[in-house]
Order: sequence, then structure tokens, then C-alpha cells
Amino acid sequence: MGCLHSKTTHLPSPDDPSSQLDPANGDQADEELQVPAFKEYGLSELRKATNGFSTQYIVSESGEKAPNVVFRGKLENNRVVAVKRFSKLSWPDAQQFVEEAAGVGKVRHKRLVNLIGCCAEGDERLLVAEYMPNDTLSKHLFHWDKQPLPWEMRVRVAYYIAQALDHCNTENRKIYHDLNAYRVLFDEDGDPHLSSFGLMKNSRDGKSYSTNLAYTPPEFLRTGRVTPESVIYSYGTVLLDLLSGKHIPPSHALDLIRGKNVLLLMDSSLEGQYANDDATKLVELASKCLQSEARDRPDAKFLLTAVAPLQKQKEVASYVLMGLPKNTTVLPTMLSPLGKACARMDLTAVHDILLKTGYKDEEGAENELSFQEWTQQVQEMLNTKKFGDIAFRDKDFKSAIDYYSKISL
Repeated sequence: MGCLHSKTTHLPSPDDPSSQLDPANGDQADEELQVPAFKEYGLSELRKATNGFSTQYIVSESGEKAPNVVFRGKLENNRVVAVKRFSKLSWPDAQQFVEEAAGVGKVRHKRLVNLIGCCAEGDERLLVAEYMPNDTLSKHLFHWDKQPLPWEMRVRVAYYIAQALDHCNTENRKIYHDLNAYRVLFDEDGDPHLSSFGLMKNSRDGKSYSTNLAYTPPEFLRTGRVTPESVIYSYGTVLLDLLSGKHIPPSHALDLIRGKNVLLLMDSSLEGQYANDDATKLVELASKCLQSEARDRPDAKFLLTAVAPLQKQKEVASYVLMGLPKNTTVLPTMLSPLGKACARMDLTAVHDILLKTGYKDEEGAENELSFQEWTQQVQEMLNTKKFGDIAFRDKDFKSAIDYYSKISL
């Protein structure tokens, strides 16, 4: 499936608010209640949700070897989702695709970008997942705009990824392919989540896993296979990203670590944000994960126990640490035909709808009360509205707008 190159920064999309969790220990049961049950979607529904798979709705796309594209979409219930569209040659067996997606859809966790549906109609193969509006770890680490990712947030990312991997292990999903900074996405509260797309098997045969790894584990070069220990190796490369703020080949990083040149490994923008002991512990963990022999690497449980004590600001929300504005967007309801016409500024459509629904101007309304009970100002307003109604009825929209604009409410 390849690395995803994010394009989410300036999308004019409404976000899908969800429950707020404690930054460190959100309640999993409550979170899972917010995630809809996995389902098969109709192609027409997903086509409509993405405006016909419009290029304007693309949020990320992979390389040429696996031309898969992720779109932002909004379902009829106003839920904003990510829709991954595979190339037409992917997954020739539709039933196999649905079964694999449904299996991944059962793996639910507060630290995952949960998979909530799929579609397999004709040549189309699509996955539907929760939408993460605050971009990828790659963006915040390597291409930040306002501030570098602070140390405490980097530790939180490392811990949350470890939580996700540990849960996948307990669900017997021990293989996560292509774990890298593009696979970590941030929700509306700034909390990091691991993409569920990485749990899907290879799109060609439905049996093996992708081999497009950020840094290939040594055992893959020997056997051509990805193992659970390979995932730990990839986790070590993500730790290097978090520590350095840039891509560092594991071999070079290990040389620095062995030479006790840890400071050369650290991101200079983090100066003064961490205790040297904490940095050393995270560097040592990365070193363990990057061992050339798979059997010498730790498991996911070890990752949790190693990173948990390094968290020092659990009570601070992620969006605060990252300097993100708090999302207070209220999700709009579905617009009526009249509302859609107004949004399009389609005056002809507005006119037709109003006439069909029995619109009548207020001719004669000024006679309901005696003239003496009205001030001259109100009388002028009524006359102006009357002229506007007449112009509107005659489809003279320019004159109608001019009259209505003069009314002081």
C-alpha cells in the first residue's frame, strides 16, 4: 500500500466531532461505542460521499507501484470518513477482499484509525475508515509550519503506537506492514492513531503483506517475509524519527548510539524540553528494536513498559501540546432542497421551490392595521417589501434583491 503523502492541511472540510478522551487513559468502552458497526457500503453511496471521487477530495495517495488513493468523504448521516480506493487490478477476488476487510474491522481500539466498512462492486475495492483531520506524524515531524512537535508529544506518540500494536497482538493481528510516520494520524483533539490500513494483507493475493517498508528489516532481505519481529524493527525506525526529527538510516543511528554520540542523534529543536535520562532510555529502546537478529528484539508489551514512565504531562491535552486550535465545529444537519439552493445561490431554484410550496407575498398585509398605527418608517418598509415580492414573482431577481436589501430589520 506504500507510504501516504498527506495533503490534508488546507482542505475545506467539516470535521466529525467525537467523544473527548483523557489524554493518557481514555475509556475504551466509551470510544468503541462511538464507532459504527462494520458494514458493506454501496458504490453509489461512497461515490456520492466523495463527490464522484473528486480530485479535490483526495487527502493522500501512494506511489506508482500501488496506486491507491484516499479521499475525504461525508456519508448521508454527516459522518466524515476516509475512503481508500484501490487500483482496479487490486484484489481480483471480491469475496476475499470483503472477508479480509471485515476481519480488520473487528480490531477496534481507541489508538487505531478504526475501519468501519468496505465496498466491492464490479472492479471497485474500497475501504472506509474514521477520518483524522489533523494530518500525519510525517507532516508534524518533517514539514511543520508553526512549531516543531514537542518532546512530550513525541513520547505520547511512541506510547500510543505501542498501545495500538499491543492490542493488535492480543487480537492475533501481529503483522502490521509498512509502519512509518505516514501511518500515524491525528484526530480532532490532536491524539495520534495508528492507521488500520496497515493491518490489511497484500492487495494482489490476499495472503501476504506488503513489502514496501520504510527501512527493510534484515530478515526480509534474507527470507522475503515480514514477521511480527519486523513490526518491532519498524517501530524502532519510527522512534528514530521521533528522536531526530528527520529520516536517519538505522545503520547510521546505531553507529551514533554505539559511539555514545546520542546528542548528535537528537533533534536540536528539542533542546531544554527533556531530561537526558529520558532521552537515553528512548534511544536505548530504539537500539533494542533495531537489533539485526529478530529474536533479540523486544515485544509490544516491553514497548509499553519502557515508554509509559517517560510520560510526564499526561493531564495536558494533545491539542494543547501541539499548539492546535480546539475544534468547536458543530456538525451541520443535512440541507433541505431549499437550503442547498440557497447554498448554491441558485435564485431560479429558490424561486421554483417557494412557488411549489405555496409562497405568497404579503399583499394587503399593510391593511390589517390602520395606517395611523404605523410610523412612516414601517409603512415605507412594507411598501419596499411589496415591491420586492412583485419583482421576485416576476423573476426580476436583480430588482428583488435591490428592494429586499433596503429593508431594515
